[in-house]
Amino acid sequence: MTTTITLDIAQTIGVAAVLLVVGEALKRRVGVLSRYFIPGPIIGGLLFSLVALVGHETGWFAFQFFDSIRAFLLLVFFTTIGFSASFELLKKGGVGVALFLGAAVGLVVLQNLLGAGLATALGVHPLIGVAAGSVSLTGGHGTSAAFGPLLEQAGAVGALPAAIAAATFGLVAGCVIGGPLGSLLLRQNGLQPPVAGGASLQTKAVGTGILPAEMPATAPEARAGSSHTGMYAGILIAVSIGAGTVLVNALKDIGITLPAYLGPMLVAALVRNVIDWRNGELPLRQFEVVGNVSLAFFLAMALMSMKLWELAEVAGPLLAVLLAQTGLMFAFAYFITFRVMGRDYDAAVIAAGHCGFGMGATPNAMANMQAFTAANGPSVKAFFVIPLVGSLFIDFFNAMAITGFLNYLK
Repeated sequence: MTTTITLDIAQTIGVAAVLLVVGEALKRRVGVLSRYFIPGPIIGGLLFSLVALVGHETGWFAFQFFDSIRAFLLLVFFTTIGFSASFELLKKGGVGVALFLGAAVGLVVLQNLLGAGLATALGVHPLIGVAAGSVSLTGGHGTSAAFGPLLEQAGAVGALPAAIAAATFGLVAGCVIGGPLGSLLLRQNGLQPPVAGGASLQTKAVGTGILPAEMPATAPEARAGSSHTGMYAGILIAVSIGAGTVLVNALKDIGITLPAYLGPMLVAALVRNVIDWRNGELPLRQFEVVGNVSLAFFLAMALMSMKLWELAEVAGPLLAVLLAQTGLMFAFAYFITFRVMGRDYDAAVIAAGHCGFGMGATPNAMANMQAFTAANGPSVKAFFVIPLVGSLFIDFFNAMAITGFLNYLK
């Protein structure tokens, strides 16, 4: 007889917190985990899901968690994503930022088309292919944990563990192919790095990633560390969530169904751009903290409740889709990214970075570019363009694209 262990809201959060600490500790001590930027919540949550797998396979025990808090954390996370979508900043970023964003969004669409098409051909739900598309690759573990349950609700059994597995595969694959791609472009086109300086380009943490110090400023950032500023951030997030849910419910009443997270994200984007237009202050660092904390707990909780035994049903097709996605990423960076970004040395560095960005996350792109430029010479443009798009824009556009595929394919 199976013993069900039921955890209330306080216990669920407490277990998630322990898993966060365990995951970060293991990441610091196991080199391969830090080398490929595997998030601590993923490590801790996966360990717990392995324990749950043992309980399921033996029939000895099972866990029942308080899941409602996850839904709220998801709203908070996507609201902070909305606040990062500054179109004034996109305009000030120049043509290079706009071009790379266009290329990145194009890859998002192709990843989902390839994934859904191959999954259908292999006899599994097309949304499993989307889980192994931009959800996990361009999106990474955060987007995988956010959309995995939604894909499962739409009928794709095993979408959450499939997306998490695909995101982990992408982190490694993106780092593996980036350097060889850049070297191939360099050799075939006889490219040379710029003679002018730029090797000492400084970076700083802004928003949800690393941005060059020369990043164009938009609305002034509110002073960090102030309790008043923290309250301001909390109010903006809460109002955006409240207004966003009202928007979603109002549209549902007239027959337009949107995911719950999309309304708050859109309202937050609107608020951000109105404040930019008015030259007002924005508590960007506070948004970053709230977004990072909500995402970390959401990831841990999502993986705690992940049913690994469902992954076995789609493991074969999933691997086939991921191998095809790796080929797509290499070809896209070679034929599209390199050419769109100018066919010069900077474009080659960006193409190498796009492999890490499109298959994993912005830190992977940074690692690819740092390794490449250390051997071949600096690229100020690459270290400006990719972090800006990765930190402030791609999650917003990716969420919109995934939502479209989800509604079409469910």
